[in-house]
Amino acid sequence: MRRTGSTHKTRQRGFTLIEMMVVVVVIGLLAAMIGPRLFNQVEKAQRIRIKQDVRAIESALKFFRLDNYRYPSQSEGLEALVSSPSGSGAQRWNGPYLEVVPEDPFQRSYGYANPGTHGKDVEVFSLGGDGVNGGEGIDKDWGSWNVNEIQ
Repeated sequence: MRRTGSTHKTRQRGFTLIEMMVVVVVIGLLAAMIGPRLFNQVEKAQRIRIKQDVRAIESALKFFRLDNYRYPSQSEGLEALVSSPSGSGAQRWNGPYLEVVPEDPFQRSYGYANPGTHGKDVEVFSLGGDGVNGGEGIDKDWGSWNVNEIQ
């Protein structure tokens, strides 16, 4: 027997406002707990990359020095590790010592100082996230004088 009429039940579809608010609050709590840890890992990865880049550039500088009996001058800069500098100063250039000069994690060129200002013959450094001398946290300057502090 077939029933006709309006006695059939309608199913409720969707979520109530309370259910949606509970989901949003739970997602917010999870983001608040996980967010700081995630950002800390990003900063740690940036510091480790700076350490590795500085060490690689320092190695290339040592090979340049072995071939040319000197480090690149301030005016030649780190580009002397990629292509032979013009002039008579690098007649024994046997590079390239690096395929490309890497950029720091903030998409800026690493700095180079010859002579160094922190007690080293030459120094390679990143000026941190802000790109200016000094700073703390992500803006801290890292260079051949302090990269050993990076863990």
